[in-house]
Amino acid sequence: MSQRVGDFTELGFYALAGEPDSSRDLIDEVRAGEALGLGTVFISERYNKKEIAAQCGAAAAVSETITISTGVTNHNTRRPLVTAAFARTMQSLTGGRFVLGIGRGVPLLQAAMGVNRITTAEMEDFTGLMRRLFRGETVMNHDGPAGRYPYLRLDSSLDEHLPMSLAAFGQNTLRLAGRCFDEVILHTYFTDETVVRCVEAVRSAAERAGRDPSDVRVWSCFATVGDHLPYEDRMMKTVGRLATYLQGYGELLVSTNRWDPAALQRFREHPLVAGHRGAIDAGAGVKELEQIAAVIPSEWLAPSATGTPEQCARAVRRQLDLGCDGVIMHGATPEELAPVMAAYRDRVESRD
Repeated sequence: MSQRVGDFTELGFYALAGEPDSSRDLIDEVRAGEALGLGTVFISERYNKKEIAAQCGAAAAVSETITISTGVTNHNTRRPLVTAAFARTMQSLTGGRFVLGIGRGVPLLQAAMGVNRITTAEMEDFTGLMRRLFRGETVMNHDGPAGRYPYLRLDSSLDEHLPMSLAAFGQNTLRLAGRCFDEVILHTYFTDETVVRCVEAVRSAAERAGRDPSDVRVWSCFATVGDHLPYEDRMMKTVGRLATYLQGYGELLVSTNRWDPAALQRFREHPLVAGHRGAIDAGAGVKELEQIAAVIPSEWLAPSATGTPEQCARAVRRQLDLGCDGVIMHGATPEELAPVMAAYRDRVESRD
């Protein structure tokens, strides 16, 4: 049986991966992703030309079937009512194809901006506020971890469920996802063992909360960088991207994967890393990336889809075999993913 456009609801991609040349690139990417049959476009936020509400509105305007998910924003950078209005507007624009995704953010960036570090209790409290507002409730004199708000109301006639996702790393966040959220987004470069452990943590928390564990959709965020891409792009999308994660929250990624912290220290002491201003994936050249790659253990880069399109498709499929419900093919545009999607489609059709 042949597949139709929109059949691959288990697959997604990130729009404007990395540092795009223009925000308008999102328009072509969303159209192309929908044409490939990808189920969800995830929209990340950087405080430059990737403001999330503007991106989501543009994606809604040029799409008909693809789900649009914020992947992710931080709840404490906007007032709850502003975020609720954004989500409600997106639900109306898309006919219900919107998922509001939040996460903890990067502590170093939050400190530089003067924004308080996000706690688990804050995210749980914020989620409760969103649920109440989308049920049409008027919230009076709220005083909780997410803040003090004398009056919050979205629409008294509203009675809807807002799908929400959570980007999760540690056990507390994974358990929160299982208790309260519809979806959870795991991080890139998680080992197979880490993925299995994270899936189990989410499912167990959902069950303890009296929920059906299968109601929480677990997304693997999986770097998908095939050999059909130019060498320079592959280096930036793999070494550059992982190096940037290690810059921002290396201890968390290393501890989550149970990697050697001494290797992280060697990475950070490398002159090109120690002396680099800003994110490595936003400015390093190929020669610099090659030198940085020499101090990143090869097994740290291994949890990814690389090689031929067929090998990439097989690796993507394996993430589902590990227990995930969906795979975000991270770091590549729909145009770059087209050969991988063709191979994935062939694998699905051969099974049918």
